[in-house]
Amino acid sequence: MTVSTAVRLDDVSKVYPGRIPVRALTGVTLRVAAGALTAIEGPSGSGKSTLLALVGGLDRPTTGTIEVLGVSLQRLPERQLRRYRRDRVGFVFQDFKLLDVLSALDNVALALELRGVSKREARRRSRALLEELGVNGRAAAHPADLSGGEKQRTAIARALVAGAQLILADEPTANLDSTAGLAVVDALHTATRVRGATAIVVSHDPRIAARADHIHRLADGRIVPFGEGMA
Repeated sequence: MTVSTAVRLDDVSKVYPGRIPVRALTGVTLRVAAGALTAIEGPSGSGKSTLLALVGGLDRPTTGTIEVLGVSLQRLPERQLRRYRRDRVGFVFQDFKLLDVLSALDNVALALELRGVSKREARRRSRALLEELGVNGRAAAHPADLSGGEKQRTAIARALVAGAQLILADEPTANLDSTAGLAVVDALHTATRVRGATAIVVSHDPRIAARADHIHRLADGRIVPFGEGMA
């Protein structure tokens, strides 16, 4: 893997077993540049979320190899795979997955406290990151009192605060209005430009495509040229 490549997939396939096996990915070969915002587009059922799950170490490929940040994921035992997910990957979900009983600040700080950082230091670092992403004024609010865009930027802060080098985001602007969606796109852009993280974003949002450094398209579980699989 070259220095400029953060994620490398070679001939990756994923088949979910069952009475009728489901082939989610077929022969995917992909390079993701380090420090870049890469968008993955494609229709529902094309394998986008499966690709994120494999790169994030949430699942394993049926065949092929995946190397992320110099680590060959298929060779890792489960314990080391958990450490990889905890220390090197930040996940951002469409439904935020914030803890309702905690404030925005404490949702972010918890990611550090679970790693042994003192509560005071965790809150200091979390507040600074929330400010960087434009939501420090809502740090004391609980998720129920945050807008969708504020929730998503808080989730991005949580993904970044512990120093994750890879951000994986699954439809992060879905169901957000134009203003909130743009703020989330800007937050992801900040993650790469200011903090040096690598971001892979699954999305149909043209604003993400417009800000992305690279765009790839999936259709029927395969990487295809633009214009194919559009139906």
